[in-house]
Amino acid sequence: MKNKILIHSIVFSPDGVSTAYLYNDIALKFKENGYDVVVLTTTPHYNVVDAQLLEQPLLSKLRGLYYQSDFKGIKVIHVPQKKFRSSILRMIGFVYWHFLSLILGLFQKNISIILSPSPPLTIGFINLIIGKLKGAKVIYNVQEIYPDFLINQGGLKFKPIISVLKHLESIVYNKSNAVTTIDNVFYNTIANRFNDVNKLHIIPNFVDTTLFKPVNLSEITLDPILFPKDDSLKIMYAGNIGHAQDWEPLLEVAKRIKDLNVGFWVIGEGAMKAYLMEQIQLHHLDNIHLISYQPRKDMPALLAYADLHFIFMTPEMEGQGFPSKVYTIMACSKPLMVISSQNTPINNFLKPLHCSFIIEHTTLTDKCDAIISNIKECLADRTVLDKFGQNGFDVIEKEYSKGVVSQKYVELSDQILNI
Repeated sequence: MKNKILIHSIVFSPDGVSTAYLYNDIALKFKENGYDVVVLTTTPHYNVVDAQLLEQPLLSKLRGLYYQSDFKGIKVIHVPQKKFRSSILRMIGFVYWHFLSLILGLFQKNISIILSPSPPLTIGFINLIIGKLKGAKVIYNVQEIYPDFLINQGGLKFKPIISVLKHLESIVYNKSNAVTTIDNVFYNTIANRFNDVNKLHIIPNFVDTTLFKPVNLSEITLDPILFPKDDSLKIMYAGNIGHAQDWEPLLEVAKRIKDLNVGFWVIGEGAMKAYLMEQIQLHHLDNIHLISYQPRKDMPALLAYADLHFIFMTPEMEGQGFPSKVYTIMACSKPLMVISSQNTPINNFLKPLHCSFIIEHTTLTDKCDAIISNIKECLADRTVLDKFGQNGFDVIEKEYSKGVVSQKYVELSDQILNI
């Protein structure tokens, strides 16, 4: 009989977000290696993509108590979830998702192993209960460190809740059969929270190099009104327009270099999009183009369109996560400009690779001065962009393709199951 893996994630296909795409590929790798795979997740609510819903329709079960779909031969169970504006409704939905996930997880037969990513931290605890009652091993994947993320973001200050979450974190780490994290910074941050540090493994994230790859500019077919083909230096951010990104340097730089042949493209949706739009209109920043979310299939063309891609991390968030878009940009042979302090995951990863401009300054003025200096360097000699792009591409091909990295999850599971 095949070993059966339950992948338990808050997002999965057809939700159109980076963690969903990551775990889509991990699920397929387990299937390819002979595992029986079932996924327990939510209904799409982070980024609903109509085209993906048509390809993977959700079928109502028990009059809508939950839904089921098929992802390339893998059964996917969806607990209804919505992106509520109300904090109370979000909390109710969160509790409902956990409760129903526990019930549906316990109804799965012959589970050998459970794998899930954070956030949220509580998903790891639910998996421990399922694993205990079903006799299954548990792997917890730390994509973001909780409760540190909430504390450093400034949204969690109530000490009793912090104490409870830290205790929960200790339980999840020490009761799981294995814990994986994405880089050395995360490893060093949480290693002393383990009774047995041998449980902790580093498995980086990865990129689908069959989709994200260099594209010849002549092959790009984008809307010429939104993406004109001219000789300006095109600098882009494509992703969530949220609080994790520092938008002030972008706005200030755009004000200061209106006379240069430079355009900025910001593509996506998120909590800070309205603020950006307001500032662009207030200061007449015609050199910033704010564009709605674009389909994932168009991302290689969008990445190819830009000469340089920027990721400006806020001081509060820079140590709490690693933007997966770094890999996709590098896979498309494009250079980056990053704001992040020393000894953060993104800084430590990029610095030795010579594929990016890294800005470590702390004041807004110094950040903007460095950005403008880098831009002027690129305007004077664009060959530096090609060199950085090629350096990044070479690293991805060798070490961070989806085939190479997703196999490491399979090998860790085989090891835990003594296969």
